[in-house]
Amino acid sequence: MNASYIGRFAPSPTGPLHAGSLVAALASYLDAKVHGGQWLVRIEDVDEGRSVAGAADAALALLARLGMQWDGEVVWQSRRTDLYQAACARLGALVYPCGCNRREIADSRLALAADGSAIYPGTCRHGIAPGKLARSLRLRVPAAGEDAIGFIDRCAGPVDAQLARDAGDFILQRGDGYWAYQLAVVVDDAAQGITDVVRGADLLDSTPRQIYLQRLLQLPTPRYLHVPVLRNARGEKLSKQTGAEAVTAHDDAAVLRVLLAAAAALGLAPWLGAVDGLAAFWRAAVPAWACKLQAHQHAPVLHG
Repeated sequence: MNASYIGRFAPSPTGPLHAGSLVAALASYLDAKVHGGQWLVRIEDVDEGRSVAGAADAALALLARLGMQWDGEVVWQSRRTDLYQAACARLGALVYPCGCNRREIADSRLALAADGSAIYPGTCRHGIAPGKLARSLRLRVPAAGEDAIGFIDRCAGPVDAQLARDAGDFILQRGDGYWAYQLAVVVDDAAQGITDVVRGADLLDSTPRQIYLQRLLQLPTPRYLHVPVLRNARGEKLSKQTGAEAVTAHDDAAVLRVLLAAAAALGLAPWLGAVDGLAAFWRAAVPAWACKLQAHQHAPVLHG
C-alpha cells in the first residue's frame, strides 16, 4: 500500500446517500485504488442538529454492499469538537465575535458567493454594536490585494480566488454553537493525514477558504480533484434539498446498476466495457479510472 496517498469520503448524515454522493464516493475510492493508497471514511456530522438518526449507519452499510471497503476506523466529527476548539484558539486575534443575524447579513451583504452564501461586509470586525450579543465567530480574511489564493485542481485546472471579494470574513462557529464545515474539514484532513481530496465540484469554491485556514494553522494542503456534479432535469445539483432519491441496492442486479450509473457519470464507459457482476465491475473500474487519468494527463481538465 502506498503510504504517500491517503484519500477519504466524507458524507454528511442528513439523509440517505443519493446518486450524486455515490459518484463522489466512487471517484475518491477509485483514485485511492489507482494510486495504491488508503481510502478513509469520515462521517461529517458536526452539524448535529441536521443529522438524521440511522443515516450514517445506512451509508456505511451501502458502501460495504457496493464493495467499497474503507481502511481503518470510521471517524465521526461530532466526537472531535475539542480539536476544532483548539484550532480556533490557535487563530488568535484573527477570530472575532459577530452579532449579526441572518436577516441583517442578507440586508447588508456585499454580494453572493459562488456557493450561494452571503459575502459578509465586516460589520462586526471592529466590535459588536452596543446592545447586541455575540452570535457566531468569524475569521478575518486579508484585505483586497493581499487575499489571493491559487491552486491547481486536478480536474478544473488552475483556480484563482480573492478571499475578500469571493467570500469575505467567514464563519468558524455558528450561532447555534456548532463548528462550521470549513474549520472542521481542515482540522480533520490534517489529523487523518489526507494527501488527496476527491469530491464534487460544488465544493470547489470552498477550497480557497480551506487553504487559507491550512496556511494559518501551518497544516499541509492536500491535492484536490473536484469531479462534475450530477444535476436534475431542472439543472439543479442533485442533493437532498432538491429531492434527490436515495440510492438503493437490495440485490446483486441493483448493486451493479448503481455502480454502472455512477461510473458512467464519471465518464468511465469508454474504458469499462461490459461487466456481468460486482467482481467483474471492480476488476474493470480501477483500470478504467487509470485510463481516464492517463487520457487527460496532458490536459488540466477531466471532463465527465
